[in-house]
Amino acid sequence: MKEEISDKDLLTRFRSESTRNLAFSLLIEKYQKRLYWHIRRLVIDHDDADDVIQEVFIKVWKNLDNFREDSLLYTWLYRIATNESITFLNRQKMRASENFEDHAGYLVDKLTDSIYVDGNHIQMKLQRAILTLPEKQRIVFNIKYFDEMKYEDMSEILGTSVGALKASYHHAVKKIEEYFKQNE
Repeated sequence: MKEEISDKDLLTRFRSESTRNLAFSLLIEKYQKRLYWHIRRLVIDHDDADDVIQEVFIKVWKNLDNFREDSLLYTWLYRIATNESITFLNRQKMRASENFEDHAGYLVDKLTDSIYVDGNHIQMKLQRAILTLPEKQRIVFNIKYFDEMKYEDMSEILGTSVGALKASYHHAVKKIEEYFKQNE
């Protein structure tokens, strides 16, 4: 089994011209799957997630030299992935000039039609319930529920107070519970 390289070593290698490309390849290898699934839960579609993750790694390549190490590397990457996902969703909505309900329906259709989604009935029902949430609640719920991230870390990534995140998550859970009750 291959030994995993530390973030500190990755950054050191990236800052050296002779090992920059290898370091970036190792960074992608280390974080691509985790970031992909975070993005995928936000944008729903596999092809869209692939597009967004490419944008994420382009942005990382351009800005890694300026990474100040005020946070963990993964937190920084996660913040970029979240922001790129939100930007992608906003562009999608603007292009389609849809209201929220129409856009949520579009996402449900994409989820249902996706050949990459292989979930049982309950998992699909949960995904549909999540898609009915307002965007901010959906993002907070996905990060907290699926990634089990602490509110403090979420606060740093999303630039929102811990209290607001807790409230968003609480409201999201209530709405999901209500969705399950209404769609038994």
